[in-house]
Amino acid sequence: MAYDPARGAAKPRRQPATALLDRFCSVRATSLSIAAPLTAEDCQAQSMPDASPVKWHLAHSSWFFETFLLCPAGRAPFDPAFRDLFNSYYTGVCEPFPRGSRGMLSRPTLERVLAWRAHVDAAMADLLSGDLAGGLDQPTHALVQLGIAHEEQHQELMLTDVKHLLSQNPLKPAYAGRWPLKSIAPDAPRWIEFGGGLHGIGHAGDGFSFDNEGPRHRVHLQPFALQSRPVSNGEWAEFIADGGYRRPNLWLSAGWAQAQAEQWIAPLYWRQLDDGWFCFTLHGEAPLDRHAPVAHVSFYEAEAYARWAGARLPTEAEWEVAAASLPLLGNFLDGRTFHPLAADSRQPGLQQMFGDVWEWTRSDYQPYPGYQPAEGAVGEYNGKFMVGQQVLRGGSCVTPAAHIRATYRNFFPPGTRWQFSGLRLARDAAASRQERVVTIAGQSEDALAAFTAGLMDTPPHIASGHFYDQLGSQLFEAITALPDYGLMRAEAAIFHAHAEAMAKEIRARLGADFQLIDLGAGNCAKAEGLLPLLRPTRYLAVDISAGFLASALDRVAGSWPGEVRGLAMDFASGFQLPPEFADRPALFFYPGSSIGNFSPAQAAHFLASLKAAIPRSALLLGADLVRHPSLLVAAYADATGVTAAFNRNALNVVNRRFGADFQIAQWHHVARYDAALARIEMWLEAASAMDVRWPGGMRHFPEGARILTEISTKWTVERLETLLSESGFDSVQAWTGDDFAVVLGG
Repeated sequence: MAYDPARGAAKPRRQPATALLDRFCSVRATSLSIAAPLTAEDCQAQSMPDASPVKWHLAHSSWFFETFLLCPAGRAPFDPAFRDLFNSYYTGVCEPFPRGSRGMLSRPTLERVLAWRAHVDAAMADLLSGDLAGGLDQPTHALVQLGIAHEEQHQELMLTDVKHLLSQNPLKPAYAGRWPLKSIAPDAPRWIEFGGGLHGIGHAGDGFSFDNEGPRHRVHLQPFALQSRPVSNGEWAEFIADGGYRRPNLWLSAGWAQAQAEQWIAPLYWRQLDDGWFCFTLHGEAPLDRHAPVAHVSFYEAEAYARWAGARLPTEAEWEVAAASLPLLGNFLDGRTFHPLAADSRQPGLQQMFGDVWEWTRSDYQPYPGYQPAEGAVGEYNGKFMVGQQVLRGGSCVTPAAHIRATYRNFFPPGTRWQFSGLRLARDAAASRQERVVTIAGQSEDALAAFTAGLMDTPPHIASGHFYDQLGSQLFEAITALPDYGLMRAEAAIFHAHAEAMAKEIRARLGADFQLIDLGAGNCAKAEGLLPLLRPTRYLAVDISAGFLASALDRVAGSWPGEVRGLAMDFASGFQLPPEFADRPALFFYPGSSIGNFSPAQAAHFLASLKAAIPRSALLLGADLVRHPSLLVAAYADATGVTAAFNRNALNVVNRRFGADFQIAQWHHVARYDAALARIEMWLEAASAMDVRWPGGMRHFPEGARILTEISTKWTVERLETLLSESGFDSVQAWTGDDFAVVLGG
């Protein structure tokens, strides 16, 4: 019979609501809800020296609040004996009770521990009520936040410890009811490439973080690639079948010794029966889901698998740079699945970076440059463990969603298996892919000067080219698939209906030996559909993101027999063409209504620069037409938040490129339609007053101040025809449908 966690545990007396008090009460209630399905006997048992009974976790989290907040505020302890008994490792407070003996503590009873929790909850509610009158000082406020985060960590530990405890029972009891298993095979993992250079990592700005997440600092990375999703159970089964646990050449020496000593033949909780592999879960034992991420593997096993796969584990800096601007969405404790789930292949780019499984990195757990632990016993929280541990990133299926962030550094000894720990493969960026792309534009003094001028202007603005780093390109591809963003589907319908006629007309104008220059190519998908019809002798893809472009061209080169090249550049202020690509006529292909990112005058200047670069050229241009403002705004302010993430990513880019210190979470996405200029505008609005600094500049932004990041001008067919003709692309022909137009000129 499951025990009632509320028995003998009165609810804390609620003071008028404050955000901190509400957060405290919510987290404390969640801890009790985790323990609720268990029996009193379950709560007092443990299964290994690394684990603790649930009763101890419930007590220790109360010990933290009493020891570091209530007693220093003059409150008498509930029971002085608990000070030693439920200390974990804070030797600056007292001598802790031995960890491996916690399961021997039949006293105090569970009921007594719950009564202690009720006492602490009531006292903390009184303490936090001081926040209303401004009486809660900053150090106390910070300690409460630390205590809340500490309790969230123990919520995760309760579930991992309970899983190990129940797994030792031959009856294989379940903690929770069996979840609805709807596993769909994910796509094969893809390699997502990221550029090298200086990158900022570590926590900075507002919001809680542990001390080991800072200070923020710069690291130099070589170009690298991560697989799009974690390694799956099915892929791990192939490693086993190929003798992965029997081949010492794959293993680090210490890992091989531990694997042999503990007789590892598979991840923890796997069992091979006549029907194949089974896995113990918090829902009981179940057939192995081959599509879900592998879990409960040690760093040693992850390292051996990576060698077997011809890859490596990412460093924590690589992981953080890749994850920095991704939305914090995933399979967490809050979803109550209590188990990793298969990747959703509909998600573009990197998948499952947060939730499901902690991902081992190749990085030792070390202090960041300039790290200083807090003074006093609370400073033992992280710093004393900075040796002999490996860093994990991303959270798991039993991590509270509010607990995780891209800078979060988890750490465990390399032989640890009882956590929901998995892996994602990494590798150095392929040299051949980098050589296929010619880069002719990068950061320069002029670029920094232009950025400074834009921020100091009225209104301040950031060039839209800063959207398109690796992540920004991925987010834009996701935007094009949103239901309200219909222009891509309208454009695709026009090409589907008229592509053959377009191809015939283009070849009549340019002849057989011409190149297709794909402007703002992104993932190259639009041009791929035209290549078999146009049959150009060279495909030249142009995009601002070299890493994203190289990965896309690798795919195109595998299916298109002609010459495939890339040009990484920002052509917003005018198109430049290296001499090696000026050797033949060209069809400039500019789809997706990207011409709307220019004002009419800027658009005319840009198109004229194309004609000047290659006089014998034609232009195939896609453009969004004027329609009702409500439809336009909906396309740029989607409910899923993808466009907002895309907009805020520009701040990530300028922080990284120019050393700015934008606090990204403090800027909100705004979309509006300017009827007079017939254009959508995207802005970033300051949630609070702040100063933004960068090398050579600083500007104060009051609350509500806005920065213009993009415009999207809407056109009529007549204005498009005039634009092309005046830019040198005459003999204009147009195809229209669903408020979209494709025009050919030149």
